[in-house]
Amino acid sequence: MYEEIFRRRAAGEDVRVARGLERNFAHPSTETELRTKEYIDQYVANRRAEWENEIFTQRRRLGGAEESLRVRETKKAREDVRIATKKIQTLLDRLTDLRRTEPVEDDERIFPLSYAPVLVQKEGETIIVPMRYACRLGDKPANYDSRFPGTYNARRDNLTGFWKNVYGRRHAVMVISGFFENVPRHLYEHRDLLPEEKPENLILQFAPHPSEDMLVACIWDQWKGPDQPDLLSFAAVTDEPPAEIAATGHQRCVIVLEEKNLNTWLSPAKATPAQLDAILDDRAKRIFEHQIAA
Repeated sequence: MYEEIFRRRAAGEDVRVARGLERNFAHPSTETELRTKEYIDQYVANRRAEWENEIFTQRRRLGGAEESLRVRETKKAREDVRIATKKIQTLLDRLTDLRRTEPVEDDERIFPLSYAPVLVQKEGETIIVPMRYACRLGDKPANYDSRFPGTYNARRDNLTGFWKNVYGRRHAVMVISGFFENVPRHLYEHRDLLPEEKPENLILQFAPHPSEDMLVACIWDQWKGPDQPDLLSFAAVTDEPPAEIAATGHQRCVIVLEEKNLNTWLSPAKATPAQLDAILDDRAKRIFEHQIAA
């Protein structure tokens, strides 16, 4: 499954994968891992060539605009200089990052619509599979993701509503060490917006103290469409936040499962609705610390 995802990305599909996930195949030891590594290398080579070609195009644009300005000052030429200069620097930064070999924290970050490893159970065995983070239910159209971009979260109070076809049937777990949330600055600062002030977004990074890997409750589904590859995708189950998260102005929080409940959550057909509810209620007291993300 991992090989197929990286193959599709190398072929030009818009498949987003965290860089940290790629590193699992940096030292292949099987034929499948070797092919996967080759697809990753092909994708990197394709991106490098694409960005280098675009830099060449923008440098020609910049040179033409600067030549025009030597003859006569025009708004268009000045704008071309600004845009080309900005694009060249952005592409140079991307190329520098592409060549980077040392890992950084953001390499492990999972964004909506990107693929991440999750735990599921298949025939009684717990396995790690790649799924897209943003769940498209099997009965929804292909454009559902763009029309309703919030399906990476599944509200607990809607599990038996919108998510009823997968809740109690298809459960997964994502393992994380922290999470990010968007919070309006004025709510974070516990004040109203000032006159003429526009809302400003802050990205807050939350992590438990003491630090630990957390087992996040998720639901998933398989989508099939004509002439399109099957899509496995998931959403994290969220609930009302603990006091320290609510105090930052954010009103949701992922549900962290206790390890003793892992197998039952991953095999929901063997549990009653009351047992599943009890699992979602059974949470150890955790204190989440936060910082404003760069």
